[in-house]
Parts: sequence; structure tokens; C-alpha cells
Amino acid sequence: MKLELYFAPGACSRVPMIALEEIGQPFETHLVIFMKGEHKSPEYLTMNPAGKVPLLLADGQPISQNLAIQTFLAKSFPDVGLLPFTGDPLVEARILGQLAWFSADLHPLVTRIRLPQFACDAAPERVKEQAMEAMAMQLGPLNQRLADRPFILGESWSALDAYLHWVWFRITGAGFDSAPFANIQTHYAMMNARPAVQRALAREAEAQAYLEARGLMPVFSPEAAR
Repeated sequence: MKLELYFAPGACSRVPMIALEEIGQPFETHLVIFMKGEHKSPEYLTMNPAGKVPLLLADGQPISQNLAIQTFLAKSFPDVGLLPFTGDPLVEARILGQLAWFSADLHPLVTRIRLPQFACDAAPERVKEQAMEAMAMQLGPLNQRLADRPFILGESWSALDAYLHWVWFRITGAGFDSAPFANIQTHYAMMNARPAVQRALAREAEAQAYLEARGLMPVFSPEAAR
């Protein structure tokens, strides 16, 4: 299977980037340059009408949204264990529920923390403050869960851990108070030590250097951060 990932450095495309590195099969990457409007080009919108990243092409067929991409990869490469699907509908529903929690609950809060002006230009600081409070409430139970296990689902890594890694990176970079979340901090450090994560970060660093050298690295990008 030919796999191609459309991404932007710092965006949530890091989540499938890590998953692809964990799989170990060669894949191509395509840097989407937001400051050139490539995400709004007719060619890109044909593949992903939302005009966002990530976008995965599997043998030329487009798949958007992290939940769908991670599910597709997990079922296409079951031996890797991206998500521990067993065929039991209840087990799989609970796993997908946790993945949806990241994409539908945490991810929008990340956007409000990083880019509050796009939620309300009249009082962005209040938007950010409320999002910080909501994020702290959401992460509390997860921090407790990680007290007696290295990964979200237990002893084995999963794609959920890649999503948490990105969320933590984005919010702590925007001033989120990490002190009450020691277990998530430990998880983040452990994730950073994984070879697959290091390879993904190296790809992003190379892309960021390319953009910065050409004055194309935006200070913020609402499309990339959502």
C-alpha cells in the first residue's frame, strides 16, 4: 500500500505522522504551506474539502480526520497495535469513544487555548481562560489513570498516546499550567524518547526549517491548529 501524508509542522498531523513511524512502512510526506494558500487550492480541496491537515492518501484514496485515519491504519496494520481492536463491538466502541474524546472534546479546547481570537475577537483572553479551565477538568481523570500505567490503555502504547502527546505539546506551549499533571508530564517525556516520535519530530523540524528560511512559517495558522 502506498501511503502519503499531507502535514504541517506543529499541527495535529503529528498524530498520524507518529502512527506511520510506528508502523515502519515507508511513506511519503507532502508539506502543506498555509501561507501560500495550498490548503485552499482546487487540487487540495478536491481531496479534502475542509482544507485542513492531516490528509492521508492510501493508494491514492483520500482519508481525512484523525479518528478515521487512525482507525484505518489500525485495521490495515493490526500487528502493530495502533489500537487494540479485537472484533468485539463493545471493546471497539470504547476505544473509538476515547479517540473521539481527543478529537471532539480536547482538540477544540486546544484551538481555543492556542487561537482564542478565532473563537471571539472581542474577548480572546477570556476564551483562553475558560478553555484552560475546561482542559484542566478534562485532563484530571486521565492524569489519575496514568498514575499506575505507562500508557493510556495500560502497558502497551496506542495511537491514543500519540494524540495526547500532541495535545500536551500544544497547550503547554501556550501557557497551560502543567504542574498539577505530573503523570501526563512523565508520559510526554516518555513519548519524546520513543524512536518513532523522534523520527516524526525530525520530519517536522526539517519542514519548519524549510518554511522559516523562506519566510513562510506562520506565527499561527487556524487551519493547521484545528
